[in-house]
Amino acid sequence: MSFKTKKSLGQHFLTDNNIIYKIVDAIKAEKSDRIIEIGPGTGALTKYLVQKYDDVHVIEVDQRAIDVLETEIEGITIHQQDVLKVDWKELVSKEGKTYVVGNLPYYITSPILFSLLEHRDLFEDAILMMQKEVAERLAADISTKAYGILSVQTQLMSSVEMLFDVSPNSFSPPPKVQSSVLRLTFDQPKMDCSDKNLKTVVRTAFNQRRKKISNSLKPVLGDLQPEGYDFDLRPENWKPATYAKLTAHLESIGMME
Repeated sequence: MSFKTKKSLGQHFLTDNNIIYKIVDAIKAEKSDRIIEIGPGTGALTKYLVQKYDDVHVIEVDQRAIDVLETEIEGITIHQQDVLKVDWKELVSKEGKTYVVGNLPYYITSPILFSLLEHRDLFEDAILMMQKEVAERLAADISTKAYGILSVQTQLMSSVEMLFDVSPNSFSPPPKVQSSVLRLTFDQPKMDCSDKNLKTVVRTAFNQRRKKISNSLKPVLGDLQPEGYDFDLRPENWKPATYAKLTAHLESIGMME
């Protein structure tokens, strides 16, 4: 069935079977575990997932793609929804474990990531394809140019593992950028602070990443500088755990609800 991709939906369909096999091989789920695929398109990856797993769910917003999936692939549960509006609690397996896999549209990669991180207690891990530049930010070490808001939040809430790169030629139509596949394993211990307050502290710090933290965090701290932190450093020089520790401290003294 011929299918014209929609630019407005950021559709770049994976056509390289070698990459598809590598993604399927990277999934650590058991046969009976639930697999949720984000943005299956016309099912290039989905058709291999159903061969390996008994409980495959897909989230797809494009009715034309759904028509193809319904015609060509048996044994899947289709959720016609915007992935940013799904109720993850409704989608995960009530009995077993749930794994996520997806080729994320570039223009909504960050919101999808934050949604998965917010609901990380529901999933075992997520294997995600995204723009290489974004993937490198998630995995970035401190004191590097790529290290920032995405790095801190992702690394506090998951273990990040870069798996492999994907050439533009593996897609139809080819995107203008390189892609990467990574795994987020949701195995990090529960933080002593809320996600919401952590996000506030981290975003405030990196909004002025060239300044010392004493200046960039002034909107949150005012003139307060708790002991045990080097506020002369720049935001990129603090480890993720330092941001979590400071946020928890601010909550404990009533500066953040």
